[in-house]
Amino acid sequence: MSLFATFNSIAFVVIMMIGLYTLIARQNLVKKTLGLGLFQTGIFLMYITLGVRDGGSAPILQEGADLAYSNPLPHVLILTAIVVSLSTMAVALALIIGVREEYGTIEADEIATIDRAEAEEGHEA
Repeated sequence: MSLFATFNSIAFVVIMMIGLYTLIARQNLVKKTLGLGLFQTGIFLMYITLGVRDGGSAPILQEGADLAYSNPLPHVLILTAIVVSLSTMAVALALIIGVREEYGTIEADEIATIDRAEAEEGHEA
């Protein structure tokens, strides 16, 4: 295993754990969305690292060539996943703007408190 692969393996685990911690520990919806983005970035780095082959080359059509090829499929899939990730984050941030306009806050615990208070008012009426 090369030094590059070892560094990337450590990096994607650290990035994923920071993202997961942010998702779990923070109440701010924007911070949760950024944590999700970090987690996704860690997954992208993992797939790209696993798709690299030491001494491999890009697949080309050559007769009788005995070369080790790197699989381009993980890289192509990650390009698609990046587009989906950015779209998902844009929709999440748009929804957060709507939540902010509705509730006046983007803190998840405050939103839950407001919802509980409105539900209790509805039961009393």
